[in-house]
Parts: sequence; structure tokens; C-alpha cells
Amino acid sequence: MTQQPTNLDNKTVFEQLWGITKELHQKLEVRFQLHPDPSVEDLQQYSSLDGNMKGSLTAFSGKEIDWLVHSWLGNPEKSNFTTMRLTTWLAPHIQVPHLAFEFGTLPNADIFFYIDYIPRTELLTDLAYLDRYHEPVNQTFLKLQSDSRLKLFTSKSAYIRLFQSPASLCYTSAPTFETIELIRTLAHETLDRWLTWVDAAEPVPEDARTALASRDLALRRISAERDPGNKFAAQLFGSELTDKLVRSLWGGDRIGH
Repeated sequence: MTQQPTNLDNKTVFEQLWGITKELHQKLEVRFQLHPDPSVEDLQQYSSLDGNMKGSLTAFSGKEIDWLVHSWLGNPEKSNFTTMRLTTWLAPHIQVPHLAFEFGTLPNADIFFYIDYIPRTELLTDLAYLDRYHEPVNQTFLKLQSDSRLKLFTSKSAYIRLFQSPASLCYTSAPTFETIELIRTLAHETLDRWLTWVDAAEPVPEDARTALASRDLALRRISAERDPGNKFAAQLFGSELTDKLVRSLWGGDRIGH
């Protein structure tokens, strides 16, 4: 008989998931020239009003990357809830999808993961874009649907469901080494595939870049401001710090914005 996987404690799960984001971030640092953005310098360490919840947020930009956020929030030794993200928003020189990773642990002690390519066009009509960037993930999407270790996560927010691509990977699972390794494999496959797209992408015509950059910024801002978790963050951190955290996700405090 096969042994049942043993659930891991929350601190171990947090460290494993945060370690995956650091592996991914390291790959991005090797490929791109990234510079820390000073507008979020004071968010490298922050805490809740009662001191029980802590967090860290760093943001980077570069010639090819308009905005990259690497962050975590929680207190894995005291609470089952933690969340972390690594989101990469490309500059408008190419139209490859943006890249999103979000991992965490939930109050019921399950693991949460969201891995996605954020479209930069209207997929309902731009079929070439759909076929090029989202169809390749469809088999993985369908395979995970039938994985008994995973439970599909469906957001209660209509906007968040609309934001996700048709092949987004968004699930919860029991906190085991097996499921963490599955997340690590999926994440690295997603990033490696994306890097090949970036390297092979045709440049966006100069006269189309301003419109693409405007769309990107609007999407980044709206998705940050419409996050259902913001109201809970405000209870923990107060409205002033929460507003700053939300602005940091879209780059609202950068010079020139």
C-alpha cells in the first residue's frame, strides 16, 4: 500500500512556496536587467497595526520589464493565512502576455496557487494570439482539472474571473511535499515557456506602443484596486498603508505617474 502524504506545518509550506518564487525571480534576474524601484523602498518590511501580520514588497523595472512585483504577506508561525506573488509586466516593445504567479496558504490550511499568462489583447477576436500563447497551456489546464489532489479555485469576484485567462491554473490542495513539487514544476515550465516567447517575439510597431502601454497600465491598476483582499488588508494594516500597498502593485508612486 502506498503511504498517505503527510501534511506539512504552515511555516514549512510558506518557506517552500516562497523559495519557489525566489527561484523564479532568480531566473528573471539572469535574463533581464532589473533595477529596484525606490518608490517602494519603505515596504521592504512592514507590519499590521497589531504587529501580528508582516510583509515585504519589492518592485523592479528595466528596459524590457515595465514593472515587476515580488512580495509576501502573513505570519506563518501564528496564522494559516499567507500570500505571496511574483508578477511581471512587460514593456510595450513586444506583446507577449504578462506573467503572474501567486501562492499562499489558506485559513483551512490548504495551499493556494495561481499561475497565468495575462493577455494583452482581446482573445475573443484575436485568435492568432489565443492560439500562440494560450492554446499551448490548454492541455496542462485540462490535465489538472482531473488531478484528484487539486480542487479548482473559483473567485467570488466577477472581475477577477474575467481577469484570468481561459487557461489559468488556479487551485487549492493539501499542503504536502508532493503538491509543492507539482507547483514548482508547473511554475518553472510556465516561466521557461514564457522566456522562449520573449526571445522570439516580433517588436511592436513604434506607433502602437503608446496604446499598448496605456492598456497595460490600466489593467495593472484596475486589477490591483479591484482585488477582493484589499478590504481585509485595510482592517489589518489601516487604510493609509493598504492604499500604498495597492499603489505599489501598479506602480502608482513611481516618478512620472
